[in-house]
Amino acid sequence: MQNRLGNPKNTIEIIQKYQFAFQKRFGQNFLIDAHVLDKIITAAGVTKDDMVLEIGPGIGTMTQYLAEAANQVVAVEIDGNLIPILRETLADYNNITIINNDILKVDINALAQKYNGGRPIKVVANLPYYITTPIIMGLFESEVPVDNITVMVQKEVADRMQVGPGSKDYGALSLAVQYYAEPYIVANVPPNCFIPRPNVGSAVIRLTRHKEAPVKTDSPALMFRLIRASFNQRRKTLQNSLNNSPELPFTKEQIAEAIENVGLTPSVRGEALTLEQFAALADQLKNK
Repeated sequence: MQNRLGNPKNTIEIIQKYQFAFQKRFGQNFLIDAHVLDKIITAAGVTKDDMVLEIGPGIGTMTQYLAEAANQVVAVEIDGNLIPILRETLADYNNITIINNDILKVDINALAQKYNGGRPIKVVANLPYYITTPIIMGLFESEVPVDNITVMVQKEVADRMQVGPGSKDYGALSLAVQYYAEPYIVANVPPNCFIPRPNVGSAVIRLTRHKEAPVKTDSPALMFRLIRASFNQRRKTLQNSLNNSPELPFTKEQIAEAIENVGLTPSVRGEALTLEQFAALADQLKNK
């Protein structure tokens, strides 16, 4: 189409036309690189059978690409100042629904039901970095029917999502994401691909939802409490971290016995445990 926003010149013209002021509180950085946009659409595997939920469409740059690839696009934008711009930049498309709301307050299950008959949707977003984790975990924990989530995030956050035990980047986010999905870093994206330029590097990561959880536990909720507790004081031993947690009702002896029964030493730290070991520990403690 003529006003393709992957072209930086068109993006600048629209921003100037509406005298749009970037809002720091919304973490607004608009993508202006067509190669990166193509990579995102390809990585998400968007087809004419798909409904795509786009979080934070901005001025509609990626929305245009999504609309051409998908059956239906629902774009949720928190900034009311962007709604008139989106109405203009997306006027040529009849398969886009724009919702002016905070994504954390939207009933995404209801959207999936209304626009996709409850079938799994695909989520694509250039996420504000300050709210990346709540959005991604909210999608997983609310059991929204999701096929995959393909998002632009801060490079350091993408790294944390996909690393394994023993790395300094390994933590509660790594384990939570890997419990729900298979993470894959699609591309690293330098600051010059955005207006305005962010101060940090970015990355596109695809999270493909597991059909079944990769580990079995009788109490996922307890497993995640153990994970949080073990990384809240990551320099301490696992045993001390769990003992010190107000979230956990177990005695020092119960924790020590459970750690031993899983085959771990008393001096082990949480950052050395795999998802399977946290699941086994949860099952040990659940009955105490």
